[in-house]
Amino acid sequence: MLIAGGRRQEAPLARAPRFCSHPCMSRPIRILSSHLVNQIAAGEVVERPAAVAKELIENSLDAGCTRVEIDVERGGIKRLRVRDDGRGIPPDELVLALSRHATSKVAELSDLEAVATLGFRGEALPSIASVSRLRLISRSRDASTALEVTVGSDGALGEPRPAAHPPGTSVDVQDLFYNTPARRKFLRTEKTELGHLEQVVRRIALARPEIAFQLRHNGRTVYDLPAAADAAGQRARLETLLGNAFAEQALTLDEEAIDLRLRGWVVRPAFSRSQADQQFFYVNGRMVRDKLVSHAVRQAFSDLLHHGRHPAYLLFLELPARMVDCNVHPAKHEVRFREGRQVHDFIFRVLQRRLSAGVLGEPVQVAETPSTFAPGSAPRGHEGPPARFGGVSGPTLHLPLSVGDGRGGYSERLRADLAFQQPPAGAGDDGTLERTSREDGQAHPLGYAVAQINGVYLLAQTPDGLIIVDIHAAHERIGYERLKTSWRSGAVIRQPLLVPVPVSVAPREAELIASRRDDLIAVGLVIDRIDAGTLVVREVPALLRQADHEGLVRDLLADLAVHGSSARLDEAVNAVLSTMACHGAVRANRRLTLEEMNGLLRDMERVERIDQCNHGRPTWIRVGYDELDRWFSRGR
Repeated sequence: MLIAGGRRQEAPLARAPRFCSHPCMSRPIRILSSHLVNQIAAGEVVERPAAVAKELIENSLDAGCTRVEIDVERGGIKRLRVRDDGRGIPPDELVLALSRHATSKVAELSDLEAVATLGFRGEALPSIASVSRLRLISRSRDASTALEVTVGSDGALGEPRPAAHPPGTSVDVQDLFYNTPARRKFLRTEKTELGHLEQVVRRIALARPEIAFQLRHNGRTVYDLPAAADAAGQRARLETLLGNAFAEQALTLDEEAIDLRLRGWVVRPAFSRSQADQQFFYVNGRMVRDKLVSHAVRQAFSDLLHHGRHPAYLLFLELPARMVDCNVHPAKHEVRFREGRQVHDFIFRVLQRRLSAGVLGEPVQVAETPSTFAPGSAPRGHEGPPARFGGVSGPTLHLPLSVGDGRGGYSERLRADLAFQQPPAGAGDDGTLERTSREDGQAHPLGYAVAQINGVYLLAQTPDGLIIVDIHAAHERIGYERLKTSWRSGAVIRQPLLVPVPVSVAPREAELIASRRDDLIAVGLVIDRIDAGTLVVREVPALLRQADHEGLVRDLLADLAVHGSSARLDEAVNAVLSTMACHGAVRANRRLTLEEMNGLLRDMERVERIDQCNHGRPTWIRVGYDELDRWFSRGR
């Protein structure tokens, strides 16, 4: 205790010694043991039993198997065995297979630049063995007997010894993380771990329908999937793994361009989901999560889904191995495309075309009259219910079902197409319809109107069953698509802002906008840069004169910075057009004539994206005669 100036002061405390983390001030630098190296690597490869299953199943697929059996106990924590009928491991390579960085799939750098197998790092088996009790049994197809090797608790390999096993390989993993209790604490309940493992098996089985899979848990069969040799077998697998609803509502696609091919299934937007739990995307057979792919899919669905809904799809992208780098993530969940923009645009355009065609296939291409619709001005008749949008006249873009039109709006157009009060040519004695040639040489897939029900629904008959149409929803989509066509076919009219809107941004963002100024002007947006970090919005598309202009600019910047392009302006314009189309659509309880109902069906067959309305709800459904027969127990 010290006295200074009449006041007491405490003596300063001695400083505690600091511990330096620099290696040369603490412990000596040394080479880690191979067992510890494997355990560290296991932190990247082996997160939980599902990760073990993924690595082992992928090895089986790379071995050319036709069947994989997975036996699990206690969610894979107690035991996980993967058995296949692949090529097997030659006897002299069995021990080497459990060595770190030992693989038959990569020999030199050129192989790494064009990886065509699911596994290639040579880390999985030794990493798994370092945190479990592992037994490996394998027999190559030309060997007379199998060999077995086990891994001790210290990572030492036992001597190979003969074993009974058919051609192929079994990897038996028991007591996962028994020697790393800190890792074991992070495992969840048996039910949760099994759920993750099931998801892995489901994802792989969806990608390889030609392979048979069997998953058993605690002796109970979870999946028993036979190999799918044809389209019927593939559909059966879809129904088993993703449900009947996915298989029934999925649209098939298969398109190629240059070195790219996209195939698979995408569920109709009207049957979207509340969560993103059925989104499967594969690149050269490898399940991936990629921001570029997600953006392309989301952009293709941007005009079709209601807020908060998620698309469902199972898609396979195939491209030369040299065009994709799958060595960017330890667990190989992510990839990097060498031509990212090309891949993005290809995925977007293929999905957009398929979703536009919908269930009916490619819509009839109709020559449309040039529009005189001035963006930013209200459609003609907007003071009351509009008779036509965009000043477009003639039967091609006429919307005859709006309230302002007469009931016979479709009569003239359809008189040459249909004989309304007589059974169509080709009708049988029982009144059923047969497919027959019309003016366009094709039968009408939505059939012919029979009645209007409850003032809301249209009932039509086809050779395959009954069509039920939501009249307002269908007419809303027709009006919306034609408004968009009118908007895009005319010159974009800009609206100068009375008070320009300043937007503060980072200097690099200001440079980005300045470099794209001409592109933005082409879509009606005039933005000037007045200093290093300030932009000013001077003109906007006339339809967006009431929009949040600062928010629009910031959204554009976010898209341009990440993806190099943006659909924000189109989305904002489409939102306005959607509202206009909704107000112009025919309302409930409006009685329609037979001519008007048939005309609506014909327009539905010509318009893109007709399967769902502007809000993402279905516009029509089909009830097959087989289903009707089941309802009434006919044919039993």
